[in-house]
Amino acid sequence: MDRRTFIKRSSLATAAVATGFHTPLFAQDIRLKIGLIGSGWYGMVIAKAALQAGGVEIAAICDVDTAHLKKSVIELETLQGSKPREFKDYHDLLNVPGLDAILIGTPPHWHALQFVDACKKGLPVYCEKPLAYDVEEGKAMIEAARKAGNIVQIGFQRRQSKSFQKAREFIKNGDIGRIRQIGAQIHYNPGNADTTAQDPPPSLDWDAWCGPAPKLPYSPSIGHGSWRLEKEYGNGHLVDWGIHHIDIIRTIMDFEMPESIQATGSLDVLKGRITTPDTLLATMYFKDCPVVWQHRLWGAGDLNPQFNNGIFFYGEKATLFAADNKLILTPAGRNREQQVMDIDTPDMQEKHLAEFIHAVRTKDKNLISCNVEDAFQSTAAVQLAMISYETDSEVKWDASGNRISGTDEVVKLSARPYRQGYKRPTI
Repeated sequence: MDRRTFIKRSSLATAAVATGFHTPLFAQDIRLKIGLIGSGWYGMVIAKAALQAGGVEIAAICDVDTAHLKKSVIELETLQGSKPREFKDYHDLLNVPGLDAILIGTPPHWHALQFVDACKKGLPVYCEKPLAYDVEEGKAMIEAARKAGNIVQIGFQRRQSKSFQKAREFIKNGDIGRIRQIGAQIHYNPGNADTTAQDPPPSLDWDAWCGPAPKLPYSPSIGHGSWRLEKEYGNGHLVDWGIHHIDIIRTIMDFEMPESIQATGSLDVLKGRITTPDTLLATMYFKDCPVVWQHRLWGAGDLNPQFNNGIFFYGEKATLFAADNKLILTPAGRNREQQVMDIDTPDMQEKHLAEFIHAVRTKDKNLISCNVEDAFQSTAAVQLAMISYETDSEVKWDASGNRISGTDEVVKLSARPYRQGYKRPTI
């Protein structure tokens, strides 16, 4: 199936979700049994989104923090009227008989192992973004899903955004002319989490939380909810948050992988607080036009705060700014009136989970709007940008070989060694 056909079918699926499906498929007496791996903040976000879709029961949850488990069990039992089974080890959860699907809400350094093991069980999987921590993990996940033939949805929920769907319509209709350049940015100031090395909370098994990643001394600045700007666990702002914009740009423009990427940046203002760049400029050279990403995690952000988080499509006829809940169209030329369109989609997450659940119920992969192969390209694009930043070099992508092309140093960073006791999934 080519990309345009894929997007067309995905749009139909989104429309079906928006109408609530109006079928008996979501009858509450035929509930799918779901397993949740990672029951912290975002794990519970996707679990509750699944419950909101209807016709499901979170039958089992696992987490390496007993406090997460206790809190989540109480909340889920209140919401659904049944108590999920509790596990610390996700392998034990995957062995629960009768599960219909798995949700993965753990940090990205755990995604590959949990995803591959769920695929080996033949279970449908909803996995949060980014797909993987590194490029080679992503390839192994594609292969695992191919062998399993299971339904997979990756958590790029902005594909459900009515605002971005409208932006695609403007662009495909030629309303802003040929796109010559695309800009994307998310400027914000992160909080001040405690960076002092200390014992982890008694409820948290820190060794198990670190898993295959390097085991750093625990501090609140790299633990629950704060790992995103730590190089070893979240790999930085572009990989964590900016990836949403790169993914939706690819979706709107029908882009595959960038042919090359050049990234420069620094860590000066927040040095000692985070370990990834607080300032970054990355140019991704896609076949049709370049995409320029920038972020500043300090200062006042953009001169106009409404542009702090969004995408600029620079066309020959007009510039279109697109955000989660707004479009701003500025025609070319002098004294042209700017058009502001408020288009909100407050339930993007719920729609994305509902799409997955409907696909599982009907056993129809064509209803999925973000499969593993597509998610790999969005994830690999930002991973390549970080490799370019780390090596201070241009990084190229060999599409024919589906691999990074460059120096030994560049290629080495496409697969991080696992910690002793853990084995990387392989193709």
